[in-house]
Amino acid sequence: MTFTLIGMPGSGKTCMGRAISSKLKMKVVDADKVIESKTKKPLHVLIDEYGLEGFKKIEEEILLSIDTDNIIVSTGGSAVYYDSVMQHFKRMGKVIYLYVGIDVLKERLGDFSKRGIAMRPGQTIEDLYKERCALYEKYADITINCSGSAYPKYQAELIKAIKEYL
Repeated sequence: MTFTLIGMPGSGKTCMGRAISSKLKMKVVDADKVIESKTKKPLHVLIDEYGLEGFKKIEEEILLSIDTDNIIVSTGGSAVYYDSVMQHFKRMGKVIYLYVGIDVLKERLGDFSKRGIAMRPGQTIEDLYKERCALYEKYADITINCSGSAYPKYQAELIKAIKEYL
């Protein structure tokens, strides 16, 4: 079974995926790193070169190519824009939403200009948050509230939720 982590940039998908993978004896796949590896370019460069729509086509195609069992997939925050991708991940296992409140998110993100966040021109982080949260909730099988600084607590909750399906 595959467990796919979704959530806003800064929600802890990459850190949590790495932290729990060894404890669960599962490999972790960072979807953003897969995109960068296959294209040989950082995400923000891809967005600059191909525009948001061009980047989305690349992202969707690469996400659909992730097809391995017994892994934890740490997606980019924009993975939920593609119903095809989310249905693919749901067929492979469970989708876990790492929820973070907007105020905590802003603190964690700081200057996000080099993170490669897929945003429309003029879109604010608040707009993006509202838009994506509805999609995260739509696709989530499990939600873990990761607001605040109780990282060990969130990690334990995530491990417990995954172990229920192993």
